Order: sequence, then C-alpha cells, then structure tokens
Amino acid sequence: MAAGTWPPFVLVLGLVLIGEVGAATGLFDRAAAAAGRLGRSGASLFLALLGMVAATSAVLNLDTAAAFLTPVLVLAARRRGLAEEPFLYGSLFMANSASLLLPGSNLTNLLVAGTDPPGGGPGAMVGAWGAAVVVTAGILALRYRRDLADGPRPVTGSGPGGPPATGTRSSDERRGGDIAVAAGATAAAGALVVGWRSPALAVLGVGTLAAGVEAGRRRLEVATTLRQLDLGVLGGLFGIAVALATLATRWSGLGALLATATSWETAGTAALAAVAVNNLPAAVLLASHAPAHPRALLVGLDVGPNLAVTGSLASLLWWKAARSVGASPSARTYSRLGLVLGPCAMAAALAALAFT
Repeated sequence: MAAGTWPPFVLVLGLVLIGEVGAATGLFDRAAAAAGRLGRSGASLFLALLGMVAATSAVLNLDTAAAFLTPVLVLAARRRGLAEEPFLYGSLFMANSASLLLPGSNLTNLLVAGTDPPGGGPGAMVGAWGAAVVVTAGILALRYRRDLADGPRPVTGSGPGGPPATGTRSSDERRGGDIAVAAGATAAAGALVVGWRSPALAVLGVGTLAAGVEAGRRRLEVATTLRQLDLGVLGGLFGIAVALATLATRWSGLGALLATATSWETAGTAALAAVAVNNLPAAVLLASHAPAHPRALLVGLDVGPNLAVTGSLASLLWWKAARSVGASPSARTYSRLGLVLGPCAMAAALAALAFT
C-alpha cells in the first residue's frame, strides 16, 4: 500500500526545501516587490494576488501555490503598508478552492480520476472551479474590506518585508544575482509538476541540490532546514494514509455509502473526512469504490479543507512558508473564517455542477 501513497509526501519535502532556499536567498522578497505594483488600491492588489494564486494552483498545483506564493503575498502586503492577515489566509483559501480545475491541480484529483465515468474530463469542472474561486475571493474581500480600504500606506524603516531605509540597499540587492539558484529551482519544480506525471522524486532532487548549494555557500543552515521539514509530522500522515489505504481494500463501508449518496452528501462526507484525517488519506479511502458523484467528491476533498488547517498537506506547506517570513498563522483564525467560507464555496461549486 505504501507504493502508491508516498509520492505526495516526497513532493511536499521537495517543495519545502525549495521554499526554504527561496526565503533564505531573498527570492520571495524580490518577487513581493514586483507584486506590490499590481494594484493602485489595497483591494485591487489583494484581488490581483488572489488571481495569481488561483492561476498557479490550477495550472501547477495547490502545493506549489501554498509553498511559493504565501511569502510573496505576505511580503507584498507589508511593502504596501497593508494588514497582512487577509493576504496570509487568502493564499491558502484560494489555493484550495482553485485546485478543482485540472487533474494535476490537486493530488486528490488524480486519486479520484480513475472513478470518474466516461464523459468527464477537465471541462466538467470549469463551472465548479469558477464558482468556488469567485465566492472565495468575494467572501474574503467582503470580510477584510476595512483592512484593504485603509491602505496602501507608505512604510518606513527597514523591517521584514518593508523597503530599506534611505541610503541603504536591501539584502537581496547587495547579493545581486544570488537568487539564481532559488529562481532556477522554483522554475524547475513548476516545470516538473506540469510536465511530468510523477514529479515527486525529481522535485525532491531539485530541492536537495538547491539546498546543498546554498548550505555550501553558508546561506542556509542545515539544522534549521531539517527542523522545518517536520519529518515526524509527514511520517505520521504517511502512516495514516497507508493504514487507510489498507483498510479501503478490506472494508467497503464508506465506498458503499457513497455509491448511493447524493452529491451534497458526498461532498459533505468528503469534507469531514478531509478535516479528520487529511484529504489525501481521505481520497484513498473514499475513492476505493466508484462513487455515484465523483465530481462532488472532488469538491469535498479539494474545497472542504478550507474548513480547518488539518484538511490538506498544502496547509502544512502554507504554515511553514508563512513562518519563514515571520508571519504568525493561527489555526483558530483560519477555522473561524473557514467555517463560513468553506461551506459557501462548496455550495457554489455544487450548484455549478448541477447546472453544467
């Protein structure tokens, strides 16, 4: 059972390594400086960056979006003098919601793809994807309208993510071309995720090589990087996934239940299972037998993790990426927002499926 379950966890290791290299070399700070020029107002900047996350999550995958764009959004908010909370939480909410479109957008999609009856395909999810993305952006913009209306304000000083003090240059400017390794590793990971059906080992190889180069140049601390990997947490999740995969081959209870469930019941069951055991193990268990509504199952597995940070591996990447730039994510705040946003985005996606 482990043979078919390990790739997502190896991919996450590779993405975390590349994310650590990006944070250590100033790549994210430089990207944030460019992103900060996207909109004239705080609201337009916020929506533009959410659109970037949605596109990245759909075309690459949500893990890539969570690992690489969360620091960019947080630092862009700081550079514009905006409250970072909407950008911090918006990055993961949108990454989850936008992962419905393509099979490669979310690894759970690949696990469920084999159960999809003829006549499916990416086009079948366009309406659901668009509805989830629009509702997610709308709820976040409404919730944080005051924070976004207060800016942009000029930022003084040289704090994290802010512009350098007068007469000085930022650290990444002093290093000049030293972001080349991080930029190359990020681009390579994106290309592998898009172009290779099983990119996990290749992405891990790219991340290990980039981390080794920067550690040799003493820009990356090996001990700190090993702590950031959280091998214990990943190992525990991997063990749960293997156990549930084994259970799925011997017990057909949930599979039989979904074979007769409505689309709303299927999505609700999938969302609760994702929050309880993470969406990858949940997908292994729930897709062991062909469900009556495979697209509704994807809605629950992909958008359902917006209910709580336990819902997806992308949450772990998001948490680490946020901490790498000095942000302080809160599971309580995330769930307080997600308990409203998650059901609304799921309902919109299911309604779109019903009409298409």
